Amino acid sequence: MKHLALILALTAPVALSGCVIVSGDTDSYSKGDWEDREYNNRKHISQLELDMTYESIIRKMGVADFNELHQKADGTYRVLFYRTQRTMEDGLTTKDECTPLVFKNGSLIGWGDSAYAHIG
Repeated sequence: MKHLALILALTAPVALSGCVIVSGDTDSYSKGDWEDREYNNRKHISQLELDMTYESIIRKMGVADFNELHQKADGTYRVLFYRTQRTMEDGLTTKDECTPLVFKNGSLIGWGDSAYAHIG
């Protein structure tokens, strides 16, 4: 009997290592997750004001989906892209699904595609 228990104890981890338990509807969870994220980003963006600092935006909104840095003659521009709308159901976030926030020398100077086009 001890041998059987020992054999079961040694083989159980190997036999069970490939098991995955999924509960609930993962599609609706994923959908709700990105919808919540987009809504939250849109809500924060609607409360932005010019001259807010880069640091205060990061504290409020968290890590951006994309981040760019442009060095120009008149200063340093940083662009943060936050996902605000879905365009394709491919599970990937692309820049066209994001709203850009444009900073010059650490201060917010605008947001949206028109603000981003000015530094292009």
